[in-house]
Amino acid sequence: MNLSKFHLSEQANISTPQVLGCKSIILLSFQQKIEGRIFSYLKNMPISIKRPKGSIIKDVDGNHFIDSFSGCDVLNVGHCNEQHVFEYVSSQHKELIHALGFPTDNKVNLIVEILAHLPNEIQSQYKIVFGGPTGSDAVETVIKLAKIKIGRSGVLAFSGGYYGMTSGAHAVSSDTAFMGRITLLIPDVHFVPYGYCYRCPFDKEANSFDIDCVKHFERLQENLHSGIKTPAAIIIEPLQGEGRNMLPKEVYPKKIVVIFDETQSDFLRAASFLEFMNTEAIPNIITFSEEFGGIGFPLSGLIYRKDIEAWTSGAHIDTFRGNQVSIVVARGAFSFIEKYNIIKHISDISSYLFEKLEKLKDQPPFIGDVRARGMMIGVEFVLDKFSKRPYSQFLKTIRASCFQRGLLFEVRGLYYNVMHIIPLLITTHKITDRAKGIMRLSTEESMWQFEELKVY
Repeated sequence: MNLSKFHLSEQANISTPQVLGCKSIILLSFQQKIEGRIFSYLKNMPISIKRPKGSIIKDVDGNHFIDSFSGCDVLNVGHCNEQHVFEYVSSQHKELIHALGFPTDNKVNLIVEILAHLPNEIQSQYKIVFGGPTGSDAVETVIKLAKIKIGRSGVLAFSGGYYGMTSGAHAVSSDTAFMGRITLLIPDVHFVPYGYCYRCPFDKEANSFDIDCVKHFERLQENLHSGIKTPAAIIIEPLQGEGRNMLPKEVYPKKIVVIFDETQSDFLRAASFLEFMNTEAIPNIITFSEEFGGIGFPLSGLIYRKDIEAWTSGAHIDTFRGNQVSIVVARGAFSFIEKYNIIKHISDISSYLFEKLEKLKDQPPFIGDVRARGMMIGVEFVLDKFSKRPYSQFLKTIRASCFQRGLLFEVRGLYYNVMHIIPLLITTHKITDRAKGIMRLSTEESMWQFEELKVY
């Protein structure tokens, strides 16, 4: 399937003398004067967007950038996608936009579509509720439901997890740099190690199949002197969005509400419809968001077992849970994926991209590990492959060089040394080759710079 027509072009193109043209400089300067300093992506990707389409972002000065972070993991079928998905927007906004919790054909059809994509044997066991517009809203909602159902207050979370910036979502995220700035987040949250096999917290060799992180988790639940009371729920990302670490396939205990947060791994991002379908675990509740908005529309919600139902009318109210345009965009994304056989395309392009990145491991001495599931890819940079000492400085230099050449990606990981690659699901082989070429040139250039400075 030729998907090139859904992209503005298939390559980066910096046409101005410097990557920041005059118009971008003026707009960025004006923004700093009149808008609050809360932005994060502008720090390393200071562009002013005018016209994005597919995987390509055109700025106000006419430069083309390859988007390899999918607008912060909220786009799956491309920027705009006016030839298919945006047609759903055009028709819906003339008919109905705001419907609160009232039923509509539009919403009911989307619920049926989502449930139909679950494994056949469990489809009838689940139901859906839509929440606010963000993944953080979904996390807040699910914590409330678990506490109401179980009647306890505690939540068990995992190191390396990230769930958002609202109070509850922030409290179960493990980044202490952010926690230190805010007091009185929700109490009774405890953290345990996640299955980070490249840097095993129990010093085991990768792929040893001796999963001590799971054993440790089980011991905490059995030991009355662990200091951790039996919680209402555990919340875990089956595929961590920040570090690209993956959940071992063992099933976790069943006497607690098990929440899988899939706000970054949902809607085919991790090859399967949802990442839990790549494991042996059957969660009680799944949060979704991000990718369901198709082309960037806000939408989030929960998929949960019917026996978890514990709240009553008004227990959780959200004004925008019934936004009909966001709902119809999700339906448009489902339609697009079926019409253009995107599932097969994801299998093909993700294997192609992973193969290209795997080859990079043998070239520079600083790539320690490449982790991937579908279109969620992490490349971890280390000072040397023996000590595995994180090399965030080198990666940040590569990112700056890639930006100058028109490639956008983010840096994540527990030590900010993981290249965070999230291509759009419709990215093409040509775009992939262009992106890989920029990475190679930028890596070579950075190595020369570091050699001259005698950094390593």
